[in-house]
Amino acid sequence: MEKKSVTYESNIRIARQLWHRISPASSRALRQLTSEHQLSVAAGDLLLLEGRWYVSHTGLLGIARRNRCAGIHVQPVPAFCDASAQRWAFAATVYKSKTCRGFVGYGDADPSNVSPLVHGAEMRVAETRAVNRALRKAYGIGICSVEEIGSFASQPASSPESKKLPQPANGNGNHGGPKVRDRLCQIIRQHQLDPALVKAYATDFCGAKALRDATREQVENFVTHLADWAEKDRNALLCQLNSYLGQKEGAA
Repeated sequence: MEKKSVTYESNIRIARQLWHRISPASSRALRQLTSEHQLSVAAGDLLLLEGRWYVSHTGLLGIARRNRCAGIHVQPVPAFCDASAQRWAFAATVYKSKTCRGFVGYGDADPSNVSPLVHGAEMRVAETRAVNRALRKAYGIGICSVEEIGSFASQPASSPESKKLPQPANGNGNHGGPKVRDRLCQIIRQHQLDPALVKAYATDFCGAKALRDATREQVENFVTHLADWAEKDRNALLCQLNSYLGQKEGAA
């Protein structure tokens, strides 16, 4: 079955639900990205940070697939790799067709330019960054990919992504205590997740009527699950969170 085309109307609707205020410039850019590359906000292809759109690894792979990319070759750059320091660099070459000479992109990663949540996975991050840059060159994607910009740990406290989940009304600490809450808030900031959608998912995950009714163990299990999923496949996690948009609207 042929995949339904992504429309600007559906993209801007989901974008406003996730980020509320969309500037005219961001709206125009979204229209162009939708028209030219069929990128989907709901699928996690795009992310809005500080008024700028960023494309995800999944979004770039989707573009390559729709354009029948002939292949991607990735290899380490030994001169810039140091396994003992967890420092890695890769070169990726994208072949748009069998006769294409290739578009090359480089990516590097080390503990200083990746999230603390993915320390130990620097090699994979570097490979992803290299592939992203090569794909952006090959298909003329003028916006940066979210995987290339490194850690979000410096997000300002006033940003929507930095909001903490509401404290339990009964004060019984069932949200898991300060350490668990702090880790959850760090995950939300780091991976640019919607706090309200995370809360809805957490409530469902814990099988509670309200998050304050969940036990500490349940919340700890959820935080571990969320961190693991965000690290391994953030875009799939976004799709899961977006399924709770209706609950968010009902609670508003």
